[in-house]
Amino acid sequence: MERVAPPLTGIKVIDLTRYLAGPFATQILGDYGAEVIKIEPPGDSRAQLGSGGGADNYFFLCTNRSKKSVVLDIKKQEGLRVLSRLTDSADILIDNFRPGVIEEIGFGYDELSARNPRIICCSISGFGSTGPLRDNPGFDQIAQGMSGLMSVTGTVESGPTRAGIAICDLLGGIFAVQGILLALEVRHRTGRGQRVETSLLESIVSILSWSAGIYFETGKNPVPAGNHHPLVSPHGTFQAADRPFNISVGNPAMWKKFVALIGRPDLDKDERFHGVRRRVQNRAALTAEVNAALASHPADYWIDEFNKAGIPSGPILTMEEIFAHPQIAAREMLLRIPHPRLGTFLTTGLGVKLAESPGRVTRPPLFGEHTDEVLAAHGFGPDERARLRADGVIA
Repeated sequence: MERVAPPLTGIKVIDLTRYLAGPFATQILGDYGAEVIKIEPPGDSRAQLGSGGGADNYFFLCTNRSKKSVVLDIKKQEGLRVLSRLTDSADILIDNFRPGVIEEIGFGYDELSARNPRIICCSISGFGSTGPLRDNPGFDQIAQGMSGLMSVTGTVESGPTRAGIAICDLLGGIFAVQGILLALEVRHRTGRGQRVETSLLESIVSILSWSAGIYFETGKNPVPAGNHHPLVSPHGTFQAADRPFNISVGNPAMWKKFVALIGRPDLDKDERFHGVRRRVQNRAALTAEVNAALASHPADYWIDEFNKAGIPSGPILTMEEIFAHPQIAAREMLLRIPHPRLGTFLTTGLGVKLAESPGRVTRPPLFGEHTDEVLAAHGFGPDERARLRADGVIA
């Protein structure tokens, strides 16, 4: 089947984001074909993010591929005039300033849509533009704690535990992309853009799923279940002869096959484990019985046996192990891209594959690499660019 251009080809995005949530959103848009113009302040702002040897460290690199870099000082009036020229022909402006900042500098939706009715303005914040927390600064761990997520993560003994990745930031970015795509779909029908908004807090509260459902149904706060599913058992991490691994016994048919495979069909007749509700209530006793049976063989043996029987099971892999796994290679989830300074740039692959109009990943831009290219495309001639550069507006 003949492939066509990526789905967002021809869409221009002005990216005023920083840190993680916003850059992750614009990276996704860039991966699927949008022209993302990343506005960077003069100076060494990249080196202030994360840790590493130099400006282009992993914190910047992991969420800024598939973009163009323009160095522009929007703290100066002349810089704002340049930005205005860029937004006049843009499809999307995205920021993750605190609520109200984008309006204060004159780039809120009302101002921009008066000149460019098709523009979509997306804002990501910690808590949203309304409510008592509107003006609070928001970072991922703060949102994890306030959302209820940390209260159900970890174990009773460990106490509240953060997720191992910046899940609020990353989901905030994904929901921002979802909102932008929905607004683009509406624009196809109406010809007009609109304001799109999400926040780190909302990104997690909206997916609390059964954890919220337990509270809604019982009025009780769910407790952390560690590496075990709160509603199903056995469903979690178990210990084989050599190492822990995961098993998900998801229904009654799997349960009967499972106890037979581990050589303990008697567990199906044990009143403590009769039905999923009792297995959850007596999880500790069941886990002890299962671990004792699993001690007879290494994890790889059990993983193979369970999967052949249709019982989901898998190892607990390190980053090194997962990126060496043949499944990752088969699904193109590790990409190696030439980079003028790094030699080879390693990055993760695309999470969504489109058969006819696939995305394409390009390396992260060098600092200010596209300033002249982008400004020239927006009508700034050589003399005007030289003047802007001399005045410290661009670099």
